[in-house]
Amino acid sequence: MRGVFLDTDSLHPQDLDLSVLENCLPRWRFHEAGEAADTAERLAAADVVVTNKAILDARAIDAADRLRLICVAATGTDNVDLAAAARRGIPVCNARGYATPSVAEHLFGLLLTLVRRLDDCRERVRRGEWAESRFFCLFGDPVEELAGRTLGIVGYGELGRAVAGIARAFSMQVLVSQRPGGDSRPGRLPLPELLARSDVLSLHCPLTAATRNLIDADALRSMKPGALLINTARGGLVDEAALLQALREGRLGGAALDVLEQEPPPARHALVEAGLPNLLITPHVAWASRAARQRLIGEIAANIRAFLDGRPRNRVV
Repeated sequence: MRGVFLDTDSLHPQDLDLSVLENCLPRWRFHEAGEAADTAERLAAADVVVTNKAILDARAIDAADRLRLICVAATGTDNVDLAAAARRGIPVCNARGYATPSVAEHLFGLLLTLVRRLDDCRERVRRGEWAESRFFCLFGDPVEELAGRTLGIVGYGELGRAVAGIARAFSMQVLVSQRPGGDSRPGRLPLPELLARSDVLSLHCPLTAATRNLIDADALRSMKPGALLINTARGGLVDEAALLQALREGRLGGAALDVLEQEPPPARHALVEAGLPNLLITPHVAWASRAARQRLIGEIAANIRAFLDGRPRNRVV
């Protein structure tokens, strides 16, 4: 059997051990980037394909006569035509849980940077203001605490639960939203109530038709004055123009984003160029600790071995 990995560079493999994956199959071809024009040719001799973001549309899947298994090197599978795979009887398996510590830690790094004004502190020290202070410390804009604040979580899967656990360790109160577009569950709040009560709003839901622009102008107006918005899920959950306006008008205390609607963003993206001190943007790396990426390789290998044993795991279709 032959395996093909379409876009290894999307995992930055230079600091990873790929042997656990290489040992799953007798033959592999690893491609650095998944170029759409090359996909059909690369799939022609493949029994197993691994893709992170490279597109597998119906045309590519239907033309791959030997293909028996699709492994997505991520949790989201929106880059694979699932209906076409199901029609061919090809299992699609994703990777789950590998990035939970990485994302949760990154989220609280962003949140603490906002609340403790860490970027401002570093910059003022760099400019020499501490050296010129009359006192042992250098006061600036007020520094706040997480303790006693209310964290509202939208999306209470593995990541949402991990974030809730850390929040409680910071003595925060945790509220959970009802599933957008879904039924209500005991102990979960309607989104409008959650928005009105949360000091910090953290998004962990998938991007679907029901959640696209979930945090729009109306939702932002419903949030507490001075509240913080954290998005480490998908950029399309937030109306970016409405967010920028809310920040410029001072209705929000700040926002931290690890994702944008278009990635990579255009050169003159409005949020990136805004230059607001209470807006943090990181380049979709919350998931990407070395340990998380190594666990991801292990998850892909486990999916392939389970398929070969006749027990597919993490199957989406």
